[in-house]
Amino acid sequence: MRTIASLILATLLLTVPASAQELPDPLRIATEGAYAPFNYLDDQGQVQGFEIDLARALCAEIGANCEFVVQDWDGIIPGLLAQKYDAIIASLYITDERRERIAFSDKYYQVPARFVVPKASKLEITADGLKGAVVGTQRATSFERFMRDELSDIDLRVYATIEEAYLDLGSGRVDAIMADVVAASEGFLKTPEGEGFEFRGPEYTGAKWFGYGAGVGVRKEEAHIAKAFSEAIAKLRASGTYQKISDKWFGFDVYGE
Repeated sequence: MRTIASLILATLLLTVPASAQELPDPLRIATEGAYAPFNYLDDQGQVQGFEIDLARALCAEIGANCEFVVQDWDGIIPGLLAQKYDAIIASLYITDERRERIAFSDKYYQVPARFVVPKASKLEITADGLKGAVVGTQRATSFERFMRDELSDIDLRVYATIEEAYLDLGSGRVDAIMADVVAASEGFLKTPEGEGFEFRGPEYTGAKWFGYGAGVGVRKEEAHIAKAFSEAIAKLRASGTYQKISDKWFGFDVYGE
């Protein structure tokens, strides 16, 4: 009987995906809480947003008891490596540079980057047109890396949060900002503070700077957690759950090509 029981147990274990094994309990997820509408803090200090709803659905799919940890953006990867939490779901784009430090799930959304300027501005979004312009963006982002590499003649200002960059754009302390099109549209242009501003110039998608979409970041030695999230992303896409969450926050699918 013990032999038969052992065979049954072994068979059952083989049917459990490796990515679903040994998940932390609780599984702590870091998010910034300052990147509306993807993740932000409501009036009660609770995390909300597209990524929060998606994270909850993903955790339900993988059977994990998840908790959120709010972490400043520029410390979000160091905090993961210091074991303060187990995963990052915070619009962290998958890039070759970041892959040298951490592992990622498959992407769960992907949108291009673009510049936002005052409608009355004569600024041209070219290397020559931006010479001497004061341009803001969030620190330690793909936007910062792109501008440092490609637009060395601008006066670049970096901020702890994109919300601070919006404030300086609104007050005229910067001439333009760079952000992803959904965050800038939903988090600034569609607000009263964003009246009088617009997108200008091309959309930027080059993988060298802007990566391959936002993914769940984990420590390299715990890549099985990323695999579990990848499987869950695919299942939520197939079931229509992902589309419902995306429609709730944006009215369209932000998964990308």
